[in-house]
Amino acid sequence: MRLRPLLTSLLLSALVERGLGADASALWAGKVRPLFDVHCVKCHGPLEHKGGLELDTPEAALKGGDEGEVVVPGSPEKSRIFLALAPGADPHMPPKKQLADAEREMVREWITAMSAAPAKAATRATDVPRAFATVEQAVDTWVAEGWARRSMTPAAPVDDRTWCRRVYLDLVGRIPTAAESAAFLQAPGGADRRALVETLLASDGYPVRMRELWDVFLMGRPKRDNHEDRRRQNGWWAFLEDAFRLERPWDETVRRMLVARPGSEADRGASWFLYERRNDHQAIAEAVAPVVYGTRIDCAQCHDHPLAREIKQAHYWGLVAAYNRSKNIDGGSSVAESAVGGFVNFTNLKKESQPAVVMLLGGRTVEEKRPAEGEKPEDRDDLYVDPKAKARVPKTSRREAFADAATRGNPLLARAFVNRMWAALLGRGIVHPADELNARNVPSHPELLDWLAQDFASHRHDIRRLVRGIVLSRPYALGATEAAPEAFAGASERPLSAEQLARSWRVAAGLTPDEDALRKAVVIAIPEVMPKDYNATFQQAQFLTRSPALGEILKPVASGTVARLAALPDPAARVREAFLAAHDRMPDADEAAQAVALLAGRSDAPADGVRDLMWALLTSAESLTMP
Repeated sequence: MRLRPLLTSLLLSALVERGLGADASALWAGKVRPLFDVHCVKCHGPLEHKGGLELDTPEAALKGGDEGEVVVPGSPEKSRIFLALAPGADPHMPPKKQLADAEREMVREWITAMSAAPAKAATRATDVPRAFATVEQAVDTWVAEGWARRSMTPAAPVDDRTWCRRVYLDLVGRIPTAAESAAFLQAPGGADRRALVETLLASDGYPVRMRELWDVFLMGRPKRDNHEDRRRQNGWWAFLEDAFRLERPWDETVRRMLVARPGSEADRGASWFLYERRNDHQAIAEAVAPVVYGTRIDCAQCHDHPLAREIKQAHYWGLVAAYNRSKNIDGGSSVAESAVGGFVNFTNLKKESQPAVVMLLGGRTVEEKRPAEGEKPEDRDDLYVDPKAKARVPKTSRREAFADAATRGNPLLARAFVNRMWAALLGRGIVHPADELNARNVPSHPELLDWLAQDFASHRHDIRRLVRGIVLSRPYALGATEAAPEAFAGASERPLSAEQLARSWRVAAGLTPDEDALRKAVVIAIPEVMPKDYNATFQQAQFLTRSPALGEILKPVASGTVARLAALPDPAARVREAFLAAHDRMPDADEAAQAVALLAGRSDAPADGVRDLMWALLTSAESLTMP
């Protein structure tokens, strides 16, 4: 039996059967849902549904309320929800507020885009098994079908030089050196993209780059240097790097993190995932959820999630319960677990006390006998594997039982990783935002996400297979476009991370890529990784214009780029070499003229002129974003 994804199957089936096409889905996600969230869902949503009407999903809106349907697909003039938005309407919605004409037009456009005739369920693509030999075949096929449905023409593919730069940045976290770029472009028989990907995946830089990404995804960016140092010293970084270097299946990596009982010195850092939260069991629950479910559950602390109706308050407190027997042991990074206690209740919106049961988002529960009222179980030595151990391990471990349930037979684990990895390599997830994989956010390519998750799980959560397939796919190799980003018809603008910038700047400066002083300085100034909305800050502008750390690598030292270029007698040659070093391309006529003029202004100090030119190139938009 084909496993249907928990969080999208019911919603997508309803949308297709009721005739909500791809355009209407995009209008809902991009325009109408944000509008309804602000003005409608408080009274017509999962928590409160006045008049029996809920407007948090297209499915609910199409269902209507106590007085019948409010949306007539294809006919806004017959749809009561649209008519109620008009000035002077009775009843008028939203009460005491008039939507702007542009906002009303969004609703009109959405209803108009709906097809009046429902599609036949038997012909839905999600019900037809599709077989592909490789990940790239699946990606190319389903993304291209999406372009056809939208009548879109994808951007032209980038050239080999640009693709090489892109894949180096993604897989090893830096631009290629001049020699590496030349070796790829001038290889006998032409540039071999597959061979380069295999080389990078097998390199020492790949596990470091993956660790940098997943350290931030799993733990957040450290606020202070000592937090970063503690992650390194306590083996967390080594644990993650080993997972990617040794090709450890992702489900096994996650299980080791959740159980937090290292079986060897190599796994010592696994417990840091829990330990760094300092016995804050709610913080642990909130960190675990995006890993094993693909979605944040923070909003369900005090009530069922107000927008994602499948996330209940019981899920939040059940996840807290999974870890509330755990306690850090001083003098290391061990996390002990009690064999008894930890049974708590939470208060729901009806002011009722409800027991917290370890429950997964899919409905699966970890069965556990609760003590009778007034009973206080005794914490005895015979309940532990080794009662004399510093970090005692209970013979019946709630933490381990949850970890088993979360990593074995939980389809959301694979979906969460696939979606996050896709976002890291293509700029946004198939579900966007990448850490909100819930019924509120419909996948742009549901069949593709289904297939990738199932393929990932069936190949023992093989990360390199997934990464290889994505970077060798057609969408990954496309040039920039202003088309809808969810169509993946062209490259989305992606700001580089601090680590990518620091290494790339050092490569362009003619230095070895790895050195901590510059990396730490850039991390402080530009800490975000895959921000949902990128906004440059005054702090970043100050750093990019006058950073001592950047100035340090642009000194005219022997073998450095600045000294090499300053020794050239021809300013035009210096400009060409500067562009090759920083951007791996020749300047156009205007760029060359402006750069030569800059150097002419510092003819008395050639090294200073070259330094200023290199500084300008390394802090330009072209250097700060993915090519």
